[in-house]
Amino acid sequence: MAEGTFIFMVKRTVVSTGPVEPGKFCHLSVLDRLMEQNQVKIVYYYPSRADVEPGEWIEKLGDSFASAITNFPIITGRLQKNTEGHWIVKCNDGGVRMMEAKVKGSVEDWLKNVDREKELKLVYWEDMSPKPYYWSTFYLQVTEFENGGLAIGLSCTHLLADPICATMFFKAWADTTLSGIMSTPPFFYSLPLSKADNKNPNQGSYTDLIDYYKSSIERPTPLITNQKYATITLSFTDPMVRDCIAMAQATGASDKSRSLAFEALAALFWVCLSKIKGTNGRLLKMSLCSDMRNVLGLDQRFFGNCMVYNKVHLESAGENMLPEASKAIGEVMKKMNAEGIKDLIYWLQCNDNQTVPLMNGYDFMCANLEGVNPYLATFKDRIEPLRVSYYVEPVTGPGQVLIFRSAPGEGPLSRVAMATLPEDEAAKLCEDDLIQRFSPTVLMGTNKN
Repeated sequence: MAEGTFIFMVKRTVVSTGPVEPGKFCHLSVLDRLMEQNQVKIVYYYPSRADVEPGEWIEKLGDSFASAITNFPIITGRLQKNTEGHWIVKCNDGGVRMMEAKVKGSVEDWLKNVDREKELKLVYWEDMSPKPYYWSTFYLQVTEFENGGLAIGLSCTHLLADPICATMFFKAWADTTLSGIMSTPPFFYSLPLSKADNKNPNQGSYTDLIDYYKSSIERPTPLITNQKYATITLSFTDPMVRDCIAMAQATGASDKSRSLAFEALAALFWVCLSKIKGTNGRLLKMSLCSDMRNVLGLDQRFFGNCMVYNKVHLESAGENMLPEASKAIGEVMKKMNAEGIKDLIYWLQCNDNQTVPLMNGYDFMCANLEGVNPYLATFKDRIEPLRVSYYVEPVTGPGQVLIFRSAPGEGPLSRVAMATLPEDEAAKLCEDDLIQRFSPTVLMGTNKN
């Protein structure tokens, strides 16, 4: 068997170890339902261990997975429509589809030349079937490398969970595997509403988010073309990010909705990709996506979509565009506050019969996934992940950049950025002068083998 060749051993359904409350349903929020057309995919890599027998990890993980999902009835349930025509989850413990696979070589060798196409082979996914009630909304793939190491791929419909939720679930599952005790059980409850006396948010001060979502809903869903995309993963150390913040002159981020590291790096990619795409000195149209749990005062274990989008406007910029881009991003982040989001939720509830948009379909999108630490998911003997990758699919239009925390020990401001772009543009990203100025490590690029 050639190196990198997969053997899929078994596909099975894992059900929870505890009974599900009869007649239990999970009702989805308006923010959940807006994400129906998207999927979340995550890959965790774990290192080789000499003391691990072949098949040992897969057997143990399968058992602990069944125990962990007992606390997540929304994961094991099935979709159906309520009387208003909205998706709800019937908690019937239909279970989660699990794929077991083997691949030749070691995980360390795999990571030396992995690219987007290879990495997505580690994540199993099926599109919604014509009979959604029989369709699994979550999929798990555990891939064992014959010469050592493991990859765990989780995929789910964005209708039920955002990347923060999926990361939280990984941590809960790892706790169950390691100690049998789940230190971070999920919270399921409704999103907060707007102020009771604010009956018409269009007349108030918080219209930016409403205007953006209104325009997104009114736009037709873009056609998925045959455009091929590549993903470049860059690792920025703490000093690199600090230098980027200084160059971007990012200051004043004292509220919970803002991060200087994210603002500076988002500005960096915004400027670089605008040059690569040949926008004649102007910046691309860009949408920001950020987790709003802290802003809304929600418990970090809140399970449901809380990623909120907004557009960044910058009519013109000078020769040194980075500070102006960073300032524009900071101004938009200020407007993504609790009052504005509550008014957005209220507006969406009052206009809930609209066509579901593809939220990342038109503009270049940059998402802030700093809200959780994926490297806390230690399954065995305190072994931390070697690497973690995130995808929000499908990717259309100009592409996207996802920014999240680096592995422990690399400094508090160290970050990883995954840029998914049309293939010809992705190849130019690492060669950009502004990117090269910071000398990030290329963790994944286009496979030249």
